Amino acid sequence: MTQGPQRFSRRTVLATPAILSLVGTACAQEPEQQRARAGKTLVAYLTRSGNTRVIAGTLQRALSADLFEIRPASPYPEDYEQHVAQATRERDSGFEPSLAAKVNNIAAYGTVFLGFPIWGETAPPPIRSFLKAHDLRGKTLRPFITHGGYGVGNSQAVLATHATGTAIADPFVMEADQERRTLNQVRDWLVKTDS
Repeated sequence: MTQGPQRFSRRTVLATPAILSLVGTACAQEPEQQRARAGKTLVAYLTRSGNTRVIAGTLQRALSADLFEIRPASPYPEDYEQHVAQATRERDSGFEPSLAAKVNNIAAYGTVFLGFPIWGETAPPPIRSFLKAHDLRGKTLRPFITHGGYGVGNSQAVLATHATGTAIADPFVMEADQERRTLNQVRDWLVKTDS
């Protein structure tokens, strides 16, 4: 039975049972012998503010999986607005940045948990680069996605076109936009104090 994306608050995720429930569901769907034949589990993730890293670390510990941080060869600007502007230009041009590293022996993994935030209503350019650089055919891809309140956008279509031949499970989805909200609250406060 196919279900829609699961959505949880940051508080729920940080409480860990929600993630453990996700892990339990993944494990219950595959008997132990089947998992052993399918290969190891990898948790690969891209993070901007650390939200996706929290989920990735929880999954890695709960599954005794290998952990891989997806990083572009040239880091994005630290400044949030500059970061957004660059990501928007890259999205609009279809740019796929070079990665700082690739996963060694991707063939050893049967299941890949892939985590990323939504940038500009889609999967970030480094995620497209990661999928292009790694052959995931025949594997199970289990996305976990954080977003700033606008949902997953067309990220699932990006996964479908960039990870052909991969069984893509329904994603775990969590709204985690405190960085943008914080900036907006500070700006609002400054406007009020300047008046």
